[in-house]
Amino acid sequence: MSDDFTPALGRLAPTRFYDPVVALTRERRWRPLVVTYASPRPGGTVVDVGCGTGSLALLLARAEPRAAIVGVDPDPSVLAAAERKAAAEGAGAAVRWEQGLGDQLVPLLGAGSVDTAVSTLVLHQCPIPMKRAILASMHAVLRPGGRLVVADYGLQRTRAMRLAFRTVQLADGKADTQPNADGVLPELIAGAGFGDVREAEVVPTVTGSISLYVARRP
Repeated sequence: MSDDFTPALGRLAPTRFYDPVVALTRERRWRPLVVTYASPRPGGTVVDVGCGTGSLALLLARAEPRAAIVGVDPDPSVLAAAERKAAAEGAGAAVRWEQGLGDQLVPLLGAGSVDTAVSTLVLHQCPIPMKRAILASMHAVLRPGGRLVVADYGLQRTRAMRLAFRTVQLADGKADTQPNADGVLPELIAGAGFGDVREAEVVPTVTGSISLYVARRP
């Protein structure tokens, strides 16, 4: 796949504004839900694909300090912000940060080496082929029985949520985001080889509804 990637806020704003903008998505509601469904275990490995400025990776590390947490992102500027955030929290060694694309996880981590793969607010920014490639990459690095947790814009069920989602489409483009709004993610997750795919939570926000999808690698 291409080394190109959509910046964290797309066309909406520079990366330095990422945390304040994401706060508008009720992240204090859905990030803890991701941690709950990810359920990091002592000695287990969790990879946060498209970790951005590290908020979720650090939350996972706090939830289970004995787990190995790896944050992966292609953007060196957001990884630098993640490292600064970790240092400010006194958690500089709690997460391993790796620069890389979500469809290239195997060279970074090794096939079948991860217990849980999480990804938040990434797939809606990607063209369909890249959505598939990232999900296939997460499948490849998971051990048999490993868990997938995705929090992203999913099916926009109401007129109010569809209208709210237009802000996201302005930032990231309609071509890449509309499939999410039409509810394509469960089909893509199953198509990547995952089983027990379900939409576990739906969180309405001022930018549209965010769905939490969980699945397992058979």
